[in-house]
Amino acid sequence: MKKNIKKGKITMIITAGIACFVLVLVMTMQFKIVNEADITSIENMRKTELSTELANWKTRYNEVNKQYEETTAMIEEYKNNKESNEETSNLMDSELEQINMSLGKIDVKGEGILILINETDNEEIENITSDDLLLIVNALKLAGAEAISINDQRIINMSDIVFIDAAGIIRVNGERILAPYTIKAIGNSSYLESSLIGNGGVIDEMKKKDQDVTIHKENNITIPKYNDEITIKHME
Repeated sequence: MKKNIKKGKITMIITAGIACFVLVLVMTMQFKIVNEADITSIENMRKTELSTELANWKTRYNEVNKQYEETTAMIEEYKNNKESNEETSNLMDSELEQINMSLGKIDVKGEGILILINETDNEEIENITSDDLLLIVNALKLAGAEAISINDQRIINMSDIVFIDAAGIIRVNGERILAPYTIKAIGNSSYLESSLIGNGGVIDEMKKKDQDVTIHKENNITIPKYNDEITIKHME
């Protein structure tokens, strides 16, 4: 009885061992088949993916190259526009400077003349009036003066030079000025001087009345800008 049980156990162990061996053998064969199938599939898949990837890279390259060409064209256009804008800006700045200079809105320097007029204590000599100053200013303008000032008050087309007789006050651009009067004019110094001291010139007439007037030619005269606002009241 014991021998039969022992023999049965041995038979079961051998049978189980054979079954395990067969199972391992089958699994190994299946794994090999699957492995071979996966490698083939992967290789085929890799070829497809590489072809697709290559096509994608070609598409991307063409897009990037197109963007590069467009960007290069934009940069070139911007560069040309910038140069053109700079030229236009420089031209506008130059024209604006000329306009401001004509309007008296900037300080100016240049060749010209300096006129000094002093009041005297002699009661027999006429005092200087706004008419005297106006005559000098008009003569300078006719002689080509590019800028004029009286006691550093810039004279422009709308400047007023008035004399308040009761108080004996001269006002220029609304500001009271006192003797000595300093008139500056920028332009050809020879032309400006000759317009005042020639026969019948304003300075000659003033000197005939013993008024104290002198003229000096200068190489570098500075005339300040017109400080008030320029307002147009009647023109549209």
